[in-house]
Amino acid sequence: MATYARSLRVNGVPVPEIARKLVITSGKNKGEHPSVATVYRILAEEADGTE
Repeated sequence: MATYARSLRVNGVPVPEIARKLVITSGKNKGEHPSVATVYRILAEEADGTE
């Protein structure tokens, strides 16, 4: 999910649209879309160099 989010962002897709395209694959929220804040955190991890 994180790799796909990063590739979409590199291609200029807005973060809210990225959140609508992603689906959580495990856990209690399985099958739901992540929040925009979660997508921003995923993208920020890449900028910080942490994963």
